[in-house]
Amino acid sequence: MEEAFHRWIEATASIRSDVLTFIGLALALLLTIHVLLHKREVGAAIGRIGLVWLAPISGSTLYVLFGINRVTRRARQLDLQPSREAGAVPLQGPAVAAAFHALDHAVRQITRLPLRQGNAIRLLQNGDEAYPAMLGAIRRAQRSVALSSYIFRNDRTGGAFFEALVGARGRGVEVRVLIDGIGGGYFFHPIYRRLRAAGVPAALFMHSALPWRMPFLNLRTHTKLLIVDGATAFTGGINIADENRVGLHPPNPVRDTHFQVEGPVVEQLVGAFARSWIFATGEDLRGDRWLPSPEPAGDAMARVVTSGPDADIEKIEHVVLHALNGAHRSIRLVTPYFLPSEVLTIALSLAATRGVAVDVIIPQASNHRFVDWATRAHVGPLLDHGVRIWLNDPPFEHSKMLVVDEQWCFVGSANWDMRSFRLNFELNLEIYDSALAGQLCEAMQAKMTVRLTHRDLLDRSLPIRLRDASVRLLLPYL
Repeated sequence: MEEAFHRWIEATASIRSDVLTFIGLALALLLTIHVLLHKREVGAAIGRIGLVWLAPISGSTLYVLFGINRVTRRARQLDLQPSREAGAVPLQGPAVAAAFHALDHAVRQITRLPLRQGNAIRLLQNGDEAYPAMLGAIRRAQRSVALSSYIFRNDRTGGAFFEALVGARGRGVEVRVLIDGIGGGYFFHPIYRRLRAAGVPAALFMHSALPWRMPFLNLRTHTKLLIVDGATAFTGGINIADENRVGLHPPNPVRDTHFQVEGPVVEQLVGAFARSWIFATGEDLRGDRWLPSPEPAGDAMARVVTSGPDADIEKIEHVVLHALNGAHRSIRLVTPYFLPSEVLTIALSLAATRGVAVDVIIPQASNHRFVDWATRAHVGPLLDHGVRIWLNDPPFEHSKMLVVDEQWCFVGSANWDMRSFRLNFELNLEIYDSALAGQLCEAMQAKMTVRLTHRDLLDRSLPIRLRDASVRLLLPYL
């Protein structure tokens, strides 16, 4: 009897093994077909095919969770009602300097939006300057408040925003709050629950507590955007958290840069928020409360550039490429994470080779050590071609800024990595303003403290170099 039982167990195990093998092979075959049809980059496609065949079950699971873009399909199914700006035929915008004619034309074709003149752009450093301005605007709101944030913590800073938003709602102001489903905390969303309990319309972007209903784990809204009365906006890199109030000396301070925006370009920012809101909730924001046609407020020319894994895929990356390829004198950029694609690496290298001064500023240590390791294994070719890479002193710098030829600025939420350029929903602002460019260059000059050299890379021990090179293979997912 015991012998028969053991034979039954062995037979069952054999059948189970055969079934799993068949399922694994079927999954590997199906996903190989998907990769061949939908992945354009040869290296990434080969890597993903290798993953699903070497580990059919676990590899296929990872690919389904992190490699298939279902957002494009969902975006196309929505009956989106575009804003007035997005629906209009792009017109020839204001005249830019002759050196930027080609760039202006390219960005207009990429975004299908005109360059808007008459804007005022104010630089805000850290939460110490940004939060008082943002909270003051919410407290003065009369018609509408739209807020989108990747992180919105339930701490002292988050509590101040909560009170301001609830107060605005109590005055009859239309309020909408969009928080990323992962950045806001996957399982626990205290500030979201508090807002909903207080009657403030709030939504989580692409989130479900049920894993099988989660549309796509790897695609997030990384946008930071506040718009008040359709006339004053704030955008940049700052989330809502105590860590950004550097002057209060939090345990893990984060330096960052934000921008207050007034003028006609705010209408494009409203359109960007409205598209994210209808994507997340199905509600279409219409009327003068949201789009009151802002009046001119300054001399800066500006345009919104959105990017995401839907109809906007790679738009920010393409704008950056055009700007780098058209640079004549200088390229300065600061980013918290620097893992550019091969195309961007070549563009930076070519710029340095033709005599453009290229300066890249990254943190000495970011808040993601894996990214730091991969970066050290990634930047050798840039140093070979004369790109200067600077290591910014602590505390951690989270700003994202690019200035070309001391005139053209590109600021917002997008980091210099494949996640921001190809996976996240991001929002950047293109600005022609030599005065602002001067401010940004001055701020970046102060961050150029320690230069990364070939010797620094060579002095790493062999185990460290192997570690860094291995982590770099995760480039598409970091």
